[in-house]
Amino acid sequence: MITPIASPWESDLWQSELKLAIRSSRSLLKTAGLACDSAYRPDDFPVLVPRGFAAKIRSGDAEDPILKQVLATPEEAEEAAGFIRDPLNETTDTFNPTPALLKKYAHRALLVTTPACAINCRYCFRRHFPYDQHRPAVAKDVIEAIIKDTTLTEIILSGGDPMLLSDAALAKLYGQLAAVSHLKRIRIHSRLPIVLPQRMTTELLATFKKSHLPTIMVVHANHANELDANTQRAFNALKAAGVTLLNQSVLLKGVNDHASVQCTLAEKLFDQGVLPYYLHMPDKVAGTHHFFVADRQATEIYQDMQASLPGYLLPKMVREVPGKAAKTQLISITHEA
Repeated sequence: MITPIASPWESDLWQSELKLAIRSSRSLLKTAGLACDSAYRPDDFPVLVPRGFAAKIRSGDAEDPILKQVLATPEEAEEAAGFIRDPLNETTDTFNPTPALLKKYAHRALLVTTPACAINCRYCFRRHFPYDQHRPAVAKDVIEAIIKDTTLTEIILSGGDPMLLSDAALAKLYGQLAAVSHLKRIRIHSRLPIVLPQRMTTELLATFKKSHLPTIMVVHANHANELDANTQRAFNALKAAGVTLLNQSVLLKGVNDHASVQCTLAEKLFDQGVLPYYLHMPDKVAGTHHFFVADRQATEIYQDMQASLPGYLLPKMVREVPGKAAKTQLISITHEA
């Protein structure tokens, strides 16, 4: 049983950890205890892995589910039919008439806060996103657009990873959003509580705690091996600050494409105070075809999950279809037990 510690980390520790991150396939393979003679060097999406997260990789195991999420391989350079740079049409004027603000669904909009991430997941659906055209620092009218659109009730902070903004920058953004009378909540999608839990600082948590707008944080864990005492500490600190915690996983070939793996993840998330939210089908992004799981296999996995998990631990299996009014569920939830 993990001791429930809710204390935050020192304010500058996470930045020091990030500076020490692994930044090449060769270094990553060496850390994982594997031969690195044939390490692949990607041209456009470099390797980036915090050392604390890399330490969770099983030494000498080339099939380790954490390693496979972050190790660049030659398959990324292969072309595959149907896999394109922008499968979600996020760069079209249909969804982003205001740079850095994407409005795909009713009553909520996604704010691209930063291009930066603490980790470059190889299946990333925004690995080709033109961040230079969608930075809030450039798009000065973002807040004005939010103020003018009175249909909005929720802003989703995304990126990159919004938690890589400084404490001061996040506090300022929260203040700006709190002044918008029609907003009811702020949602944050972040991998940092999983890969760089030291980001949970006293200053950050104070911003969440004092805001009158509730914060929902959707963390991204794909395998139970990603969760440990440090993620538990981060989750406890966030919950103590009033943050609601959900998890979104991506179904990835060779990583978590078995019902038993998904069920173990759901149980461990709940043990650490996080509810499963979405099990997302991977988007057909160029360079990620080797992670793809066919619908038929995905459906079989989900049916086995339904037979094993109580309804409150069963995430919705979804994919995003451009132009649809909501996420598309692959299979309906057939029990509520």
